[in-house]
Amino acid sequence: MTLLVVVGPTASGKTEFAVELGAKIGAEIVSADSVQVYRHFEIGTGKPSLEQRARVAHHLIDVVDPLEPMDAARWAALAEAAIDAIRARGKTPIVCGGSFLWVRALLFGLAPAPPADEAIRTRHRERAERDGRAALHAELVRVDPESASRLAPNDFVRVSRALEVFELTQTPLSRWQAEHGFRTPRYPANLLGIAHCRADHERRIAERVSRMLEAGLVAEVRRLLEAGYAGARAMSSVGYKQVAEALANPGPLDEDALAAAIVRATRVFARRQRTWLRDQPVTWIDPGQAARGELPAEN
Repeated sequence: MTLLVVVGPTASGKTEFAVELGAKIGAEIVSADSVQVYRHFEIGTGKPSLEQRARVAHHLIDVVDPLEPMDAARWAALAEAAIDAIRARGKTPIVCGGSFLWVRALLFGLAPAPPADEAIRTRHRERAERDGRAALHAELVRVDPESASRLAPNDFVRVSRALEVFELTQTPLSRWQAEHGFRTPRYPANLLGIAHCRADHERRIAERVSRMLEAGLVAEVRRLLEAGYAGARAMSSVGYKQVAEALANPGPLDEDALAAAIVRATRVFARRQRTWLRDQPVTWIDPGQAARGELPAEN
């Protein structure tokens, strides 16, 4: 049975489309968002509203504590269980989210790289705290430039994992992945995305950032920092990172500069997402069709 998967860059309207479609076809949604899995991170993650969750059941949102590790392999196992349970209830699962490594892990599995080594990860965390995350990324450039080119210097979890694989096997993670190839699908899938022109998408990004700040994103980040979540992985995600950095600076908060910084970071993130999607078999639908929760005619 073909699995419906709603993908696309941030601020493209994935959640709204999935909810409208889900309400029409009697579906339940499995979130594929690497930040929405964490509890307490609310405004900056763009989690579905309570009203949306009441219309269509959602899974894999608010499932782990902010300091608890969550990676693509663990999420894929949880997603597979959720999909099986949804289908057992006679419902249609819709996977929806912008964490494309996680989507790929679900659809094709992961390269058979070695399991985690906590001693190596602890050493990496200590080095990042001492020398900065950029130092770890520079090391990855030396041993696995292909992986380094795909990962942001601030993406500690993935940079650490790529270094860990090389340290354990003396083989770059990129080679493990190339040999795996992600060619044999575990699920036949129909990838759906919403086609926006660049100007419309950038307007949507700016509006999204404005809504989040008006909804109290700064106060939320302040509460999370006070609760001891400064080192949480979600705190390095777009929006949270910029607010945390602004709060760390002395003096009054420059709200206009903060908004501009979040918009810039979101645009960069969306550009990386579009680059990944360029090579994927996505069926693009127009925004009006998405707003009505309609599938393409051939579906």
